[in-house]
Amino acid sequence: MRQFFFSLPLNIIGSFKGSKLIWHAVAIILTFVLVWSDFDWVYFRTTRNHELLLSMWPAVVIGQLVPLTVPLYLLLIGYLIPNAVATRTGWATGQAALLGWFIASVYKAFTGRYHPPHDLSVDTSQIFRFGFMRGGIFWGWPSSHTVTAFAMAVTVFTLFPKHTRLRFLTIVYAFYIGIGVSITIHWFSDFVAGAIIGSVIGVTVGKSFSRVA
Repeated sequence: MRQFFFSLPLNIIGSFKGSKLIWHAVAIILTFVLVWSDFDWVYFRTTRNHELLLSMWPAVVIGQLVPLTVPLYLLLIGYLIPNAVATRTGWATGQAALLGWFIASVYKAFTGRYHPPHDLSVDTSQIFRFGFMRGGIFWGWPSSHTVTAFAMAVTVFTLFPKHTRLRFLTIVYAFYIGIGVSITIHWFSDFVAGAIIGSVIGVTVGKSFSRVA
């Protein structure tokens, strides 16, 4: 618990420090390319398939539940057994999820991107309402589902360098969440930016908690 609170402000700063700031810029540049090339709109129209939407909709729910339940489950296991690895992983993934949600929400508060429409005849992919809280923090750019999924997955990826299967499963989970929301409630560029920003957060948190292993 001490490491969670002690490293929290340092890891917020660390997620924007040095070369990591460049990756934030890459996320913004890629978003610009995907939006103004009309790729977002073409991708959205192409994925309007009933079966595909049904198969991807669980990603929306899972992406909300996992950041809440997995850290708590690991902390509970770590307390009951007790198990230091489970406890450390619980605090690390919990911090990754919190930072992912927080950083994504700050971006959303200032970018105010409009969400995908129900009417396919209305292209809203290029609508951003820059300012403060013009679009809230529940919709918009980047996808907080994707940011938190990749932040948690890359944290685990970093903490367990020798566990190939676990690392593979966490990355598959993150991509399922990201692609799933890009087909259902977000634009493709929201997913791309979220994956980049979430990975930056995951590396930062993972390295921070690796030092106290």
